[in-house]
Amino acid sequence: MGFEATYADFSADPARLANADVRLHGARFAGSHLALSAGGTVTLRFEVADPEDVPQVTLTVTALVSKAGGSLGYAPMDVFVQGEPVAENLTVPGGGDLPQDNVFAVPGHLLKPGVNTLEIRSSAEARTMLWLYRVTLDPVWERGRSERARTAAAARDSVFAYRTEVRPAHSSSAHWQPAPRLLFHVDRGEHALPAQLGWRGTDGAETAISFQSNMSDFHGCRRDADGVVHEYRGRVAGRWTYPEGADQVPAESLHRFHTEEGWGGGWHRSHELRLLVDDGGAAPERITWRDQRGNSGVVVLHTLEEEAEVTDVEASDEYAEAGEIAHNLLDDSRDKWLAGDDTALLDFTLARPAAVTSYVLVSANDFPDRDPQDWTLHGSDDGHTWTPLDSRTAETFDRRYQAREFTLRGTPRAHRHLRLEITRNGGAHEIQLAQVRFLERPVGQGFTGYYQRHDEGPIGYRGTPVAASPLTDLPVAASRVASDLETAATSLAETARTLAALAAQLRTR
Repeated sequence: MGFEATYADFSADPARLANADVRLHGARFAGSHLALSAGGTVTLRFEVADPEDVPQVTLTVTALVSKAGGSLGYAPMDVFVQGEPVAENLTVPGGGDLPQDNVFAVPGHLLKPGVNTLEIRSSAEARTMLWLYRVTLDPVWERGRSERARTAAAARDSVFAYRTEVRPAHSSSAHWQPAPRLLFHVDRGEHALPAQLGWRGTDGAETAISFQSNMSDFHGCRRDADGVVHEYRGRVAGRWTYPEGADQVPAESLHRFHTEEGWGGGWHRSHELRLLVDDGGAAPERITWRDQRGNSGVVVLHTLEEEAEVTDVEASDEYAEAGEIAHNLLDDSRDKWLAGDDTALLDFTLARPAAVTSYVLVSANDFPDRDPQDWTLHGSDDGHTWTPLDSRTAETFDRRYQAREFTLRGTPRAHRHLRLEITRNGGAHEIQLAQVRFLERPVGQGFTGYYQRHDEGPIGYRGTPVAASPLTDLPVAASRVASDLETAATSLAETARTLAALAAQLRTR
């Protein structure tokens, strides 16, 4: 193979480098880029194993010329490889906020085995600054390989902290005021940085922001819990590879989920999702994002309760001839249980004793006057001696197949048997229900939402909490090793593809 993925990323200090080292003259780090004054140079040294395999190199220099007041600015650029000019006095477009990708073809005969040099020089006649963001070099038939490696490496530092400011909406003359630090981390294992992020707090406050591509800054808006709207902006103050940085907030602020995606009529296991958004206010209840690859997701956080497993149910009466039996209450179907009386008993046996904190009754398909209105829930250890746990009167269901949850008061005690004693209905001669479920203590926060990949339709998305354990809560050092192994595996896969392409070329010679 000619040479490895090669890049210099100046959006971080120190610069992120692959197969390269950098020397600077008349240049300084300026937050999201290098700023070269007149005559300033950046020299990149990179290794080439066998230039015979590289007929041409694609060189991409991402740069921008700073403005001078209202003018576009002026800072021509020279590019040399091995001291030979590739471009001279090139005027990079200026006057905007987005850097430009300048692409050059470097003849393969300029390369040599071993160390090669690339020099980027700002003209001595420059009147403003040349801002240099990144440089990548690739064999011509593998254009984009180094950029993909760069973005994957940058995405490893996925815990972000920003210094933030706010000012009242529609008050451009008002001064920006400091606001609480923003710390966030959104990662579903796809090595993609966010482009946009939004969240709603449990107090009703809402925020939406959009990032520069290098994550140096964001701009957005927020509505406080009291309804006041602000402009909102931030500048990056720190980046870490997870779990570094996440330890700056309480452990309960970081959510880790086992996830499933819903498509093709079923649910399928997906990547683990990690979520952390801390803006100094109330915890978020909804988070939305779009990443730099165009994928997007929405999650609504909610408390998950464990459902007690029911192994058997017996009823004082059921309509067996029509299949409307008590065991239908345990299914997710809409089949119902029907008793031919205006009072009824339902006895449930659990797989194990459970401290039930709430229960759910689901109304059936027809005749609201068959719905239960008064009842008592009892608990028992042996199925003979019963203790009242909850009583309700004059309850109603607003619609068919409505699920209503009823919470028990006091400290729950575990019982193996539960009895629902229905003492009055809506006036009919029969009683019916579609489903009965018993819930134990909350087991943590889960989420419901959707996920949408670029150029595809939305799919279902849901998650349950990852239980903390020594295997899932790796120390920082172990996490770094895992991340490095991931990167090495990606590099080896790229190497294999390159060797395969080379072998194919050799066969045709």
